Amino acid sequence: FTRMAMNNEETVALIAGGHAFGKSHGMVPAAKIGMPPEIAPMELMGLGWHNPQGSGNAENTMTNGIEGSWTPNPTQWDNDYLTNLFKFEWEQTKSPAGALQWTPVDKSAPKTPDAHIAGQMNDLMMMTTDIALKVDPEYRAVCEKFLGDFDAFTQAFSKAWYKLTHRDMGPRERYLGPEKRNENDLLWQDPIPVADYQVIDAADVASLKKSILATGISVSDLVYTAFSAAVTHRHSDKRGGANGGRLALAPQKDWAVNRRTVPVVEALRKVQDEFNGQQSGGKKVSLADLIVLGGCAALEKAAADAGVATEVPFTPGRRDTTQELTDIEMFTWLKPVADGFRNYLDKGFGEISQGVSPETMFLDKAQLLSLTAPEWVALTGGLRAMNANHDNSPYGIFTDRVGVLTNDFFTVLTSTEYDWAKDDMKGLTFSLTHRATGQSRFVATRADLVFGANSQLRAVAEVYAGSDGHQRFVKAFVKAWNKVMMLDRYDVKVASN
Repeated sequence: FTRMAMNNEETVALIAGGHAFGKSHGMVPAAKIGMPPEIAPMELMGLGWHNPQGSGNAENTMTNGIEGSWTPNPTQWDNDYLTNLFKFEWEQTKSPAGALQWTPVDKSAPKTPDAHIAGQMNDLMMMTTDIALKVDPEYRAVCEKFLGDFDAFTQAFSKAWYKLTHRDMGPRERYLGPEKRNENDLLWQDPIPVADYQVIDAADVASLKKSILATGISVSDLVYTAFSAAVTHRHSDKRGGANGGRLALAPQKDWAVNRRTVPVVEALRKVQDEFNGQQSGGKKVSLADLIVLGGCAALEKAAADAGVATEVPFTPGRRDTTQELTDIEMFTWLKPVADGFRNYLDKGFGEISQGVSPETMFLDKAQLLSLTAPEWVALTGGLRAMNANHDNSPYGIFTDRVGVLTNDFFTVLTSTEYDWAKDDMKGLTFSLTHRATGQSRFVATRADLVFGANSQLRAVAEVYAGSDGHQRFVKAFVKAWNKVMMLDRYDVKVASN
């Protein structure tokens, strides 16, 4: 529930409200239930989980293994769940399927009608998680509040249910109908105040690019900061991203992976203050826009230094939110355990990952950014050319021209002139040695070598490494970069190609 951004009151409301209705099913031991669809016999034609007992459904239904209803009236909205939970003592028993569950010690406690057999009455049931609400002091306090105030419980459930069924829809800008009222944003919707100023135009963008580059911030740091702001986006629940400027707020500004961005953000604040102080007519530039624009300006310079003139798209209009409108606890769930784009592994990665490899988590991050395989490859190669590693480390930086948008990462990665060898027993880091001279040349992590070791990723890398691949790579990188920068711009209709 915490990972769904639910607090204690919302958690109790959802459990108590959900258990006011229906029942749990556990009439058949799990050992009798057939295989899941993908490994079931061919003749079951993808249905799977075959239940051979009786009709296989109704009074013979098997799902989680726990059997029974929580209330005497499981089709009625009432407070009987909490009333019974606290009124009676409960003893542990087992369902017909063998799962642990609880029943009232008092045999005169109310019964609940069977869902399928007319006239049959069954004992009430509680799960161990239900009993936990009564035993845990914090949850118990919430339960007692709802037990004494049914109207408060009803309202809390209604709000929590709305949150549960809408929290993966992103900000209200994505909503349709009468509920699309941006001024009524709730904290769990990660609100960003509506702009009350005129947004910068093309001439301002050109001027600000010069001002940003004139600060002396390295192109690597500018790219790293812009990407760090955008990479928190999750396509799964539409959270995170550069809009809002939350990179400058807690908790993101305090994450170890973002430490490199702190001085850059402070320098960009000065550019923002200077620009806004010179404007009339209510025109302003947001910090969120400046962070992204800094990355775009840096990439244009890096591409030009590599001999490829290019314009990196930039769409102004991002707004800055406030610390008060940022739920620190819930944003902490966006903190990465591993981020292959920035060659980052949390200190507790080994314990947290539970055997999942860094490159697998890298793939997951690419999926959360809705990247295709070619986009993933191009974006990583460009970030390595810029040394967008979280700690400025040399891992994956296969070039002597850091900060220049070359395709060196791919030419080295796919070259047969080198040998790679493990640098540690776990195989997390590697070093490259020239086959002919034996000279040690570069170092890498699994998040680098996966693009040479995986056949599908390598096929893309070979294209960018080709003699005619440089310009193609720059074009692909810029397109992927813009895609990531725009993932959370729900206020803008972005072209699909």
